[in-house]
Formats: sequence, C-alpha cells, structure tokens
Amino acid sequence: MANSPEERTGSCLCGSVTYTATGAFSEVLQCHCENCRRLSGNFIAATRSLTDNLQIDDSNEAFRWHELDYAKYGFCRDCGSTMFYRAADRPQITAIMVGGLNDAAGLTLGSVWFSEEAQPHNVVPDGVPLHIGNG
Repeated sequence: MANSPEERTGSCLCGSVTYTATGAFSEVLQCHCENCRRLSGNFIAATRSLTDNLQIDDSNEAFRWHELDYAKYGFCRDCGSTMFYRAADRPQITAIMVGGLNDAAGLTLGSVWFSEEAQPHNVVPDGVPLHIGNG
C-alpha cells in the first residue's frame, strides 16, 4: 500500500452506486487472467485499499456481490458496472476498479499479472514487473 493518506471517490456508470475510499492505495495492477478478461471484456486495472476504508453509498439498493469460491465481485445491478473485487483469502483488502474512480491522478502502474495471457491487441508496458500467474 502507498504511504500517503488519500481520499478517492467513484461510481458505477449510471451513478446508482457511489463510494468513497480513504487511506493508502496500492499502485495500479493490471490483470489479464481469463476471469478478469471475461468480467471486463478486456483486462482489469485496479488499485487496492483496506476494506474498512471503503464506504459504499447505495441509496437505490442497486449494489450486489457476486460470490464465487475464490472471490467476490461487487457490481451495480442497474447498469452492470463491476466496481470491486475481494479475494476470499484476503477479505481485508478490496480491489477498486480504476475506471470507476472520479479521479485517478497520481496512481501509477505497478505490475501486470497473468502477463502471459494478455491478448495480442494489449501491449504489456516495458519497465513494469510482469508476473506469470498471480505470483
């Protein structure tokens, strides 16, 4: 996690679900695994925050979790935007999809996971740590 305290806000596409996250954020990671590709239609880019530092405002009751054995995905029922990811073995950390942030200024790409699965049209950047799988 980054060392400087911050606050970031974001929402789904239709605005039914908004959120505020405070505290330290990780560098952005890209994940090119099959699950992330199918979830997003390409690959995901996410930063991570402590789950306790995330406040979700869902006045329309549109927010849902889709739970699998290994993780759960937070999304808006109304527009379908995927907003969050939590690994089952690390529920204290929530990955926040960077595309939903109102302002991603200052976040930098820190690593690429499942780089070997990147689609041919995605150029994996030079100078960024690449990981085979998620390790």
